[in-house]
Amino acid sequence: MLKENFVGMIENSIKQNWDLPGLSNFNGKTLTYGEIADRITFLHELFKNLNIKPGDKIALLGKNSANWGVAYLATVTYGAVVVPILTDFHANDIHHIVNHSDAKILFVMENTFTELDTVKMKKLNTILAIENYELLFSRANKAKEKLANCKNSYLEKYQGDLNSKNFKCKEISNGSLEGIVYTSGTTGFSKGVMLTHNNLAANIVFAKEHMGLVAGDTILSFLPVAHSFGCAFEFLFPFCTGCHITFLGRIPSPTIILKAFGKIKPNLILSVPLVLEKIYNNKIKRAMDSFPTNMLLKTPLIKKLIHKKIRNKLVDSFGGEFNEFVIGGAPLNDAVEDFLKTIKFPFTIGYGMTECAPLISYINWKDHKKNSVGISVDTLEYKIDSTDPYNVVGELLVKGENVMTGYYKQEKITAETIDENGWLHTGDLALTDNDGFIYIKGRKKTMLLGPSGQNIYPEEIEAKLSNLNYIEEAIVVKREEKLVALVYPDYDRLDLKKVEENDLEKIMKKNRDKINKLLPAFSKISKIQIYPEEFEKTPKKSIKRYMYK
Repeated sequence: MLKENFVGMIENSIKQNWDLPGLSNFNGKTLTYGEIADRITFLHELFKNLNIKPGDKIALLGKNSANWGVAYLATVTYGAVVVPILTDFHANDIHHIVNHSDAKILFVMENTFTELDTVKMKKLNTILAIENYELLFSRANKAKEKLANCKNSYLEKYQGDLNSKNFKCKEISNGSLEGIVYTSGTTGFSKGVMLTHNNLAANIVFAKEHMGLVAGDTILSFLPVAHSFGCAFEFLFPFCTGCHITFLGRIPSPTIILKAFGKIKPNLILSVPLVLEKIYNNKIKRAMDSFPTNMLLKTPLIKKLIHKKIRNKLVDSFGGEFNEFVIGGAPLNDAVEDFLKTIKFPFTIGYGMTECAPLISYINWKDHKKNSVGISVDTLEYKIDSTDPYNVVGELLVKGENVMTGYYKQEKITAETIDENGWLHTGDLALTDNDGFIYIKGRKKTMLLGPSGQNIYPEEIEAKLSNLNYIEEAIVVKREEKLVALVYPDYDRLDLKKVEENDLEKIMKKNRDKINKLLPAFSKISKIQIYPEEFEKTPKKSIKRYMYK
């Protein structure tokens, strides 16, 4: 257990940075740390009046915003357990997560609330609007009156004057459960990762010591804060440091992101590979391949000058003020990594998983080795399950302060993931070197990664596909960074219905449209490809996935 207390770090940052800007919506309102404290105090009083106890679950569903951040901070500093939900999840998956987590309160955006069915969330007592904390639904007695009373009485214990000296949070042990983060939504595939206050504290303490932010620095948050990577490093770590965090709150296309970077000029950038890869492929590579640049690049001295110019322009496009560009969530394209190394762009690649809240390895950009994901963080130890971890690939195992306590209500899967000696089996295959650098070589499991590092479980999609018309079997694969469903049709039914071969393509297009309506944006199917034969299977009748990649 770390000596640094998670809630203590939040409280100290609020008190020390009271008048500094804390959370902003892009092109919108800014809350100072003092104003954040005021809203946290109000929500604490509301939780108390709604009979929320420490350890009760509170779910958050909404795009990145200052009010989302306040609701998160209020939940964890009250001693309740936060359940962040990705906005991409289908309504049925949201219902399932709310029920499975035993959430008593749900914060949700008003336009999303209209898509939900309260009848299907029987354990839920209250739903509050994330935009203004107004009551949208409640099974609690006199909830409206309680909300109104809270607005008048929440500062009573401070005699109406909340300030940096008297603001105080509860003392909460680092061993307490902090959050349940769902890596999936669908029934039968739900894995709610149970993270403690200590897990988050380990990530924040490491980041404060190694990532170079100071109070007053700026951060642009565009990764989903309901995802562990964005939550820990674009929100909690900067907040505990006293930074000004601006939430983009929009779909982060490269064009939108670059405009925001130009305005915010962040001091540290956290990103998934997609942003840099798109800029490289659409702008840099295209420019270098064009005449006369492609000819000039053949002259060493001119090539060096061109690379320097590209580097400066790339740095400026991200605001020009950042110390480092940290990439995580998915592997970086080799060609892009080679080029960025060549022009000495200040980037590094880290590695983690939700089960470690999320960081496992990192190193600063000056010491980063090509194709590596850095070295193990100092709150973890690692080993590779291999006869020769320097040359023979094996599964990466980790143990230490970052590791989750397990999966909520999933004792069997927990036991399969964390062994009796406390080693977390990551499911990733890796090598190491004499300097302790880790090189991820592939995934042991079937999980795929979405464009922003989201976890995609093909079995979930395949289960839905199998329920559609004329589909006997299906397997989902990733090709050219897009998800493709290989489908073996139900030929017996096709014959029975006398479906013409030319109509089969039309049927499958309709099937694709149907399933995409049920899937988050990051896991939509780009096309359904008809496979003429049954898939090869193991003796256990599992499809041999490796044959279809």
